[in-house]
Amino acid sequence: MEDVSLRALTKDDLPTIYAFNSDPVALAMVGMPPREEEDFYAHRARNAARPDNESRAITVGGELVGDIVSWVDEDGQRRLGYWLGQEFWGRGIATAALTAFIAELPDRPLYADVLRTNVGSLRVLQKCGFRILSEDERGPDHDPEELTLRLE
Repeated sequence: MEDVSLRALTKDDLPTIYAFNSDPVALAMVGMPPREEEDFYAHRARNAARPDNESRAITVGGELVGDIVSWVDEDGQRRLGYWLGQEFWGRGIATAALTAFIAELPDRPLYADVLRTNVGSLRVLQKCGFRILSEDERGPDHDPEELTLRLE
């Protein structure tokens, strides 16, 4: 098993996180357009300034491999997301990091969104206890290509 741990995310981590977030394959998996570097740093600075946001670096044996974040959305729901560098996919790292992260967050329920085609991330969320919400639970304005999951 990998030596996965979480630690505080620092400004020194951001260039590596930006590189992970710029990977075209990963961007396609999450259905996001690429961000310009300046926009990425501005977005991260705004998020870091919000007291209700949580972020952690994900490390394996001390090496930065990704990050995991949580925020409260405009509807008051606590959401989370994570991102690993592509070279670290498929090794159980996301599952271990998410397990550790949700143990640190007392708020429930927690919500996460994933594209239907992102079967790896869907599996990670389900292994950590998240369940897919029904169409009725998600509401009429939800993107049909995306699933919302909840952890009670």
